[in-house]
Amino acid sequence: MAAVLLARGGGAAARALTFWCLRQLHTVYQTVELPETHQMLCQTCRDFAEKELVPIAAQLDKEHRFPAEQVKKMGALGLLAMDVPEEYKGAGLDYLAYSIAVEEISRGCASTGVVMSVNNSLYLGPILKFGSEEQKHQWIAPFASGDKIGCFALSEPGNGSDAGAASTVARLDGNEWVLNGTKAWITNAWDASAVVVFATTDKSQKHKGISAFLVPMPTPGLSLGKKEDKLGIRASSTANLIFEDCRIPKANLLGQQGMGFKIAMQTLDSGRIGIASQALGIAQGALDCAVDYAEKRLAFGSPISKLQAIQFKLADMALALEGARLLTWRAAMLKDNGKSYTKEAAMAKLAASEAATTISHQAIQILGGMGYVTEMPAERHYRDARITEIYEGTSEIQRLVIAGQLLKEYRG
Repeated sequence: MAAVLLARGGGAAARALTFWCLRQLHTVYQTVELPETHQMLCQTCRDFAEKELVPIAAQLDKEHRFPAEQVKKMGALGLLAMDVPEEYKGAGLDYLAYSIAVEEISRGCASTGVVMSVNNSLYLGPILKFGSEEQKHQWIAPFASGDKIGCFALSEPGNGSDAGAASTVARLDGNEWVLNGTKAWITNAWDASAVVVFATTDKSQKHKGISAFLVPMPTPGLSLGKKEDKLGIRASSTANLIFEDCRIPKANLLGQQGMGFKIAMQTLDSGRIGIASQALGIAQGALDCAVDYAEKRLAFGSPISKLQAIQFKLADMALALEGARLLTWRAAMLKDNGKSYTKEAAMAKLAASEAATTISHQAIQILGGMGYVTEMPAERHYRDARITEIYEGTSEIQRLVIAGQLLKEYRG
C-alpha cells in the first residue's frame, strides 16, 4: 500500500501515507500499552480535570483568576513535582508520566496546565539538575505540595528570543549578590514564592558571562509589574519582575558562575516537552468539542458528522494531534533514557503548538457561529492555543534549533 501511494505522488498520497503509518504506530501503541502506572496516572488526571477544572475553566478565564484551590489539590496528587525524587518530596515519576499529566490537565484548563508546567519544568527542573543538596532541600521540597509555586525569569523587554543578551546584571558585594534589571513575560509572577533568575555577571564574556540565581518572593528590591491582560491562558498571571538593588545571599547562585546560559538552554529543552503537552491538551479539548458538536448538530436531516467536508476536517485534526503526541512522547522517553533530546523536544513543541492552533481554528469552523461565542469552549481553546507557538521559544526558534541539530548530526 505504501509503495503504491509513493508511486502516485502528490499531496493527497503523502497525507494518506502519513495517516497509514501513524495508524500502524497507534496500533503498536495499543498493543504494547502504556505501563500500568502511566495508565492509572492518565485516568487520575482526566478524572481530576473533569471534576475540578472543566466546570470552572470558563469562569477562571473570564475573571483572570488563579486556580489556587485546584493547584493545592494538584500538589497533593504529586502533580507539581512529578520527576522530582521522593527524598525532595516529589512524586519520583518519569518525564513520560509528566507529559501525560500535563496534557490531561490542560485538556481541562490550559491556564492550570501552564502553571503546572512552569513549576515542574522551568522552576524545579534547573534546581534538581544544577542545585547543591542544600539548595534542593531548601528550594524544591516546599514547592512540591502546592502551597508554593515557582517561576522562571529569562526573557527581557528588549531581548525576546535572544536569550544571550541579558541586560539584567548581578554584581557580588561581599557575601551578597546585587541584582538590577527587568524581566518580562514571567508566567506565575504574581503567585510565585521564588524565581530562577538569569543575569549577566561578566559582560565581557557575553553569553558565557550569564549566571543563574535563586530569589525568594517577595524580597526587598524586587517588585512586580502589572498583570498583563492576555488573549489566552488568562487564569495564569504574567508580569514583569523589576530588580532594583535586590540583594540575595551569595549561596543563592545556582550552579557555577557563568553557567547561566547553559542552564537556561537545557531547562528550555525539557520545558518544551511540557509546553508541547499543554498544546496537546488544548488540541484534544478542541477536537472533543468539534466531534461532540458534529454528532449533535443536525443539517439537512442528519448530523453534520455525516458530511464529507466535516469528516475531512476531523480526519486532518486527528492526524495532526496524533502525530504531535507521538513526537512529544518520543522526546519524553529520550529524556527518561538519558539520551540527547534537544532536536526532538523542539520538534514536539513545534508540531504540537501548530497542531493546537490549527485544530482549534478548525473546531470553530465546524461549530460555525456557536464556536464564536463563550457559551462553547471552542473560542477559549482557540485563544489559549496561540501562545504555545510563542513562549519557551517561538516556532521560528524551534525551526532553527531543529536545523542546527540536524546539520550537526550530518557533519558528525
